[in-house]
Amino acid sequence: MKTIFKTILILFVLAFSLQSCEDQDDVDAPASLQVNDFIWKGLHQYYLWQADVPNLADDRFGNNQQALNSFLAGYSNPEDLFQDLLYKPISKFPKGQAVDRFSWIVDDYTVLEQELQGTSKSDGVDFRLSYKPNSTTELFGYVRYIIPNSNASAKDIKRGDIFTAVNGTQLTVSNYQSLLVNAESYTLNMATLNGTTLTSNGKSVELSKTTLDENPILINKVITSGNHKIGYLMYNGFYPNYDAQMNSAFGELLSKGVTDLVLDLRYNGGGSIQTSTRLASLITGQFKDKIFAKQKWNSKINTAFETENPESLNNRFVDNINGTPLNSLRLNKIYILTTSGTASASELVINGLKPYITVVQIGDFTTGKNVGSVTLYDSETFSKSKVNPNHKYAMQPLVLKIVNASDFGEYTDGLEPTQKQLESLSNMGVLGETSEPLLNTAIASITGATAKRVPQDKIELKTFTDAKAINGIKNQMYLEKAPEGLLRSLK
Repeated sequence: MKTIFKTILILFVLAFSLQSCEDQDDVDAPASLQVNDFIWKGLHQYYLWQADVPNLADDRFGNNQQALNSFLAGYSNPEDLFQDLLYKPISKFPKGQAVDRFSWIVDDYTVLEQELQGTSKSDGVDFRLSYKPNSTTELFGYVRYIIPNSNASAKDIKRGDIFTAVNGTQLTVSNYQSLLVNAESYTLNMATLNGTTLTSNGKSVELSKTTLDENPILINKVITSGNHKIGYLMYNGFYPNYDAQMNSAFGELLSKGVTDLVLDLRYNGGGSIQTSTRLASLITGQFKDKIFAKQKWNSKINTAFETENPESLNNRFVDNINGTPLNSLRLNKIYILTTSGTASASELVINGLKPYITVVQIGDFTTGKNVGSVTLYDSETFSKSKVNPNHKYAMQPLVLKIVNASDFGEYTDGLEPTQKQLESLSNMGVLGETSEPLLNTAIASITGATAKRVPQDKIELKTFTDAKAINGIKNQMYLEKAPEGLLRSLK
């Protein structure tokens, strides 16, 4: 965020700080409660649903640190405290009843920082897990794509391959974390789908995780069809470190005279709000300084923003990245491919563009994540400046809801596709090839041709989770940092 935030909420902060200093009798949290103290104070200040959580209420502890300490001492595990302070979290409520599905806490902020930029421990297999037919506990996985230059890229495994077991153990809802997520290496036991039956085929693939940088630009090419030069960009994560490469990718499309663009976000779980604003500006270019999206924080912070500097709540279309002009296509229509794994910052691009240009969405309903987060550290300003050296906990709580220029942001059930088309395990196709079903449909929509008929699976692919959602950090829409000038409401 810009330095203008340094002057925001001065009166608000002074009021709370003075009252805090007057009432708390200079009592600090003991060393054993430092992490818990950070969690409570960060959520009390920033959490989107702070007013809906009784234990986060402004008057809950009367600005009395001793009373707060007594409450915090009831939690030996910081993660348990964090979950108990969330509003109807997914960990405690079924998916249909949960409100907060995406707030996150980590015990090592270095890992969090790396993963928000596309760096993680990974074997390079991006997969989805679904329930096996007629089961509510057993799972199977299938490969969506392989990350280049990864351990998996040198192995005999590809898009569409199916696995049912790991190290000879059937995948289930209770063991997938230990088998796939927590393990540094493992063997996938592969299977074949015959109608509605998954059968082991005797093949196995040994994989090992390494520290991997994933360039979100998986494919960037131009497809010529009749009078149309169709740009195809498969973009798999809003990682700010790759914004310059994203601009260069659009430069290539611009130099080749593209007339249309298919933006493939089907496996994009989200990322930076700033990057999504830049992507939308690259697609267009004719709307500089117009509102792309608006932020809505919890009532006490939002009110202060509206009073002191309402412009702080707006994200506007831009024409440069750190001074480098954007290679904008100036399109009035775009085709975007989606699945149920298309989330957060990806949905922001779709929703943010709709008031300005025609958006043709092809695929499935998106995830439905219209809320954003920010990284909070244990420091006086919740920034990384003068961070507590005694631990490395950080939080990624939901702090804002986001709407477009028309004030629409109610899509918790997902954004509805213009043309609904589900991916088929029996015909996944090769990403980037004109015969790949979703891309083929987009090309047909652009040119007026008839799309190829895609045979439907004989089994229902009831999704459980996917590689990005399992990670959590890769399924975010986030600000680069918390607004400056906000101090703890309890010191």
